[in-house]
Amino acid sequence: MTQLTQEKSNNAYDVFLSPAKTRLVWMLATVGLVAALIAGFTADTPTLWGLLPIVLYAVLCLLGMDIVVATVIALVAGVLILQPAPVEVSALLGDSLADMVTMIGLIIMLGAGVGEVLKKTGVATMIVKGVMRAVGEGNRIAVIYGVMISSGLLVASLGTLAGALAIAAPILLPIAARLRFTRSATASMMFIGGCAGLAVAPFAGSNIAIMSAAGVGYLQYLLYGAGPLAVLSLVLGPFIVQWMQRRSAKRNDFYTEEEVGAEDAVVPAGAGFATVVFTVVLLASLVYAILTSAGTTFPLLALPVIGIATGLAGRLGITEVLSLMYRGAASMVSIFILFWLLAALFIIIDLLAPFEVILATFEVSLAHSSAFVFAILIALLGWVGVPGATAAQVVLLHKVFGALGASLGLGAASWVIVLLFASKADTYGPFPNGNMVGVMGLARSKNLKNMMITGWLLLVPACLMYGLILFVQTR
Repeated sequence: MTQLTQEKSNNAYDVFLSPAKTRLVWMLATVGLVAALIAGFTADTPTLWGLLPIVLYAVLCLLGMDIVVATVIALVAGVLILQPAPVEVSALLGDSLADMVTMIGLIIMLGAGVGEVLKKTGVATMIVKGVMRAVGEGNRIAVIYGVMISSGLLVASLGTLAGALAIAAPILLPIAARLRFTRSATASMMFIGGCAGLAVAPFAGSNIAIMSAAGVGYLQYLLYGAGPLAVLSLVLGPFIVQWMQRRSAKRNDFYTEEEVGAEDAVVPAGAGFATVVFTVVLLASLVYAILTSAGTTFPLLALPVIGIATGLAGRLGITEVLSLMYRGAASMVSIFILFWLLAALFIIIDLLAPFEVILATFEVSLAHSSAFVFAILIALLGWVGVPGATAAQVVLLHKVFGALGASLGLGAASWVIVLLFASKADTYGPFPNGNMVGVMGLARSKNLKNMMITGWLLLVPACLMYGLILFVQTR
């Protein structure tokens, strides 16, 4: 076992590559940097060589290089092509700290801090138990909806799939086991509900990035993109779960007492009041943001207020609340650095202006291109995209293709759908991914094939739904 698997890394994007693959990615990185250096001596801006850092970045990430390291290499490539003076590079890095891209990284850090407070105060546990009490446990359909909704609410509140479901699983598994749900069916419930919650999470980094890129507020984001996916999940979820139940029951895929344990989770004193305060402050923040069109920077204020108010209501001292928020945020430092570097990279790309060359060359043909075909191609490109880095992927796609889409007449509603699909579709398939495996582990399921089938059964209708919406919008 490597040191990487033995110890938890502070890098949220840490990966392990075989020695052969490591040599390959570093060889490609070296070739790219040499090409950038040569281009720097031969090209004048605007230049198509400005695409090299983006292509190099995408290739290195797809081959599995740590995304932070890949971003640094792409940034260095851009600097080699642009060849600014050292003082200009330092000024550029300073400017990128105030960029909206960097703000998204900071929002992700703050969201992780609030998540720590919700765990400590018992608010997360109260949310799950409250939903299950509301729907009851005597009816299978009610329990399916209860598991899906509680998973979705918790994920939406914390803005993370694995972290939220890790809290919910010890409460949900005994309930599912009592009604003789199989491990695969339980994993399907948690996965479908959790993914729907992630899509509608108001302060999740990728969703903030989509709203910023498309220039829309949270209600518009729900109406145009995430709402239809959440509704589709709630409508199809029970049918998928029941089909999965019949399929896996034939293989005796049931829980044992040792696997699920007891459902009685210890709830800290004051958890009920803290949950009420959390809900009120969260809803008040959303209403204020909607009424005032507060913009995508509003979470920078809202998240600390939500975390502090919830912590104090949960009988934690202010020092402990701040310590919890700091600990959660510290686990996401690598993400903040990533977005800061991305902001600098995009500033350099803007200075190199490769898309000015593309627009000047293909302006006439683009004017007669199909906006629908363009939207589908970009959505599919994002689907292939950068694994595990959805917010960064949204930012990258918008910076690279946003102007082209606007020139073709793609409106905000269509662009929300494109970016939502590009950032979320790979969670459902067609290949296995970390979210699938994580949910399987939490549900004590060992059948990856069933988990993939669950994703496909949502992915196919989602593709058809969004394809139809895009077709109508771009006619």
